[in-house]
Amino acid sequence: MSETTPTSHTFQVDLRGLVDLLSHHLYSSPKVYVRELLQNAVDAITARRQLDPEFDAAFDTDSAAVRITTDGRRLRITDPGVGLTIAEVHKLLATIGGSSKRDEEIEGARRDFLGQFGIGLLACFTVASVITVTSRSARDAAAPAVRWAAKDDGSYTVTEVPHAEHPEPGTTVELVARPGEDWLEPDRVVRLAREYGSLLPVAITVEPEGGAPVRITDTPPLWEREYPNPTARRLALNRYCEEVLGFAPLDVIDLDVPLSGLTGVAFVLPHATSPSARPAHRVHLKRMLLTDTADNLVPEWAFFVRCVVDTDSLRPTASRESLYDDEALAVARDAVGAQIREWISRLAAEDPARLEAFLAVHELGVKALARHDEELLAAMLPWLRFETTAGRTSLPEFARAYQPVYLAGTVDEYRQVAQIAAAQGIGVVNGGYTYDAELVQALPRLDPQVKVEQLQPGVISASLDPLDTRAELALQSFLAAARARLDAVDVDVVVREFNPVSVPALLLDDREARRERQRAEAEAQADDLWGGILASIKQHAPRAQLVLNHRNPTVRRIGAIADPELAGTAVESLYGQALLMSHRPLRSADTALLNRSFMNLLERVTKDERPQD
Repeated sequence: MSETTPTSHTFQVDLRGLVDLLSHHLYSSPKVYVRELLQNAVDAITARRQLDPEFDAAFDTDSAAVRITTDGRRLRITDPGVGLTIAEVHKLLATIGGSSKRDEEIEGARRDFLGQFGIGLLACFTVASVITVTSRSARDAAAPAVRWAAKDDGSYTVTEVPHAEHPEPGTTVELVARPGEDWLEPDRVVRLAREYGSLLPVAITVEPEGGAPVRITDTPPLWEREYPNPTARRLALNRYCEEVLGFAPLDVIDLDVPLSGLTGVAFVLPHATSPSARPAHRVHLKRMLLTDTADNLVPEWAFFVRCVVDTDSLRPTASRESLYDDEALAVARDAVGAQIREWISRLAAEDPARLEAFLAVHELGVKALARHDEELLAAMLPWLRFETTAGRTSLPEFARAYQPVYLAGTVDEYRQVAQIAAAQGIGVVNGGYTYDAELVQALPRLDPQVKVEQLQPGVISASLDPLDTRAELALQSFLAAARARLDAVDVDVVVREFNPVSVPALLLDDREARRERQRAEAEAQADDLWGGILASIKQHAPRAQLVLNHRNPTVRRIGAIADPELAGTAVESLYGQALLMSHRPLRSADTALLNRSFMNLLERVTKDERPQD
C-alpha cells in the first residue's frame, strides 16, 4: 500500500468564538480594553524612543502625549509612536497571536515593553463591533500610511492612506461601540484610563466630546517624589491611601527590591483583620496597573499591610490581571517580608510608643512572624503580652518572677487553675490562644536559665495544704459518701486547704483523663463491634479530682452533715459548680448529675412547705 503525501493546512480562527473566550474566560471584565489600548500606545512610544534618540527632544511633553477622544459611540486613541507599515499590518494585526514586541530589532529591549502576548487588540472586540487602525511607520519614512479596518465577524480590509490625511508617524485606533454598550461613555473612559494609566511615564489625556480635556497621568509615583520634609511625604502618602485604598494608615513602610525591580509602599492597616482574610495589594507592571487584588505579593503572616508597588521584571499571567507565581515572585515576596520585619524591629529599637500602638491592633500578626524568626522574637518578646496568673504581662518579666513557668495547653485548662495557682504563687501562662504556646516554648532558647514545663494537675494539687490528722479522720465517712456519689462520673474527692477562701471546690483534670472518659462514653453508646474496638484501647488514666477547700465555710458545714443523702447531694452541687467554672463541655452523665442534684435540693427546700391535708 503506497503512502499518500501529507497535505498542509492552516487553522481557521472563529473570531466571534475567540472574543467570547477572551471576554468570559481570559479577562475578568471588558474594561481591560482601555488597558490594552494604553499599553499599545505606550509601547509604540517606547519603541520610537529606542529608534530615534532625538524623539523626546523633538516633542514637548504634551505633543508626545497619548490622546483619547470619545463621544460615547466612537473612541479614538492617538499616539506618536513607532507606527506600522503595510507589511507589518498584515503580519501583526491580521495574525492572531502576532506581536511587534517579538520583532528582532527590539527583542533585546523587550523588558521595556508592557505587552508580551500579542492579543491585546482583540480585547477591544469585547466592547466594539468595528476596530480601525490608521498608522504611519517611523522606521520607513518612504512607506505610505495604512488603514486596517476589522469587523467582529472576522473580516478586515487594508488600504493605503493619502499622506495629507496622516502625515506624521504614529497610530490612531478607532472603536465603534457595540449596540447597547456604554463602555465608551466619556465618564467611564476617564475613570478606567485613570485606574490603569495614572502612573504611566507618558502624558495621557482624555477629551470628551464638547468637554474639557482631562489629564490622566500623575507621575512619578508618590513614593518616588521629592518632598520638603518627611512629614509632607507622609501626609501625601496618607492622602493617597485614603483616596485609593479607603483607609487612613497606621504607618507607612517603604519597599525597595532592586532584584525584582520593585518599589512602592506598604500601608499598615489601622484596624485588626483576620489572618485568613484575603489581602488585596495593588500592583503596577512598568507603571501600568496590573491588579488591585493581588494576594501573593507578601508572606501570609503580613496580613496587616496593604501594598501599592510597581515592578518592571515580575511576570504577569496571560490575562495580565495578576502576577505569575514563580520563583522570581517567591524571591520578591521574601524580600518584601524582610523589609516589613525590619520595620517592626526598628520600631522596637527606636519608637516604643508607635510600636505599642501597632501591637494594640496587630499583635497576632507579630506573634505569627516571631515564631519563625529568632532575632525578631528576641526584639519583640519584651513588648508582647500574654495572659498569665500575674495578669497580662511580657514573658521575660513573668519568667523573672516565676520559676518554672508552667504552660496551660488550652484556655479551659488555664481557667480551671488560674485563680488557685495565682493564690498559691504558681506561675501559669495561658497557651490556648493562637501562637502563644509556641512562643512560650521558645523562651528557653533565648534564655537557657528559664525553664518551661507543661502544666499537670499534680502541680496544683501538690501545692495545696493537707488537713491536720484530726480533721481528716473526722471527714472519712463524709468522703466515703462523696466518692460513692461521684463514682458514676469517674471523679475522686479529696479535701485540702488553699486560698482563696471564696473558692469552695476545684476540679483538677488532665487531657489523658478526659480522653479516657470520652472513650468510655463512646463505648457505652456504641454497638458491639465498635464497642469492642473502643474497649481494646482502654487506658488506665488518672481520675479527675474534685478538691474541696476546707477553709471555705460552706465546705466545712457540708462536711458536718450527718444525713448521707443530703451530703451526697451537696457534693454533687459543688462538683457541678466546679465543672461549670472550668468551662469544660458537659457529658451526658454530668448533665444528668447536675439535674438530679438541683432537683434534690429543690425537694429538700420545699419539703417542709407542702400544704397540710
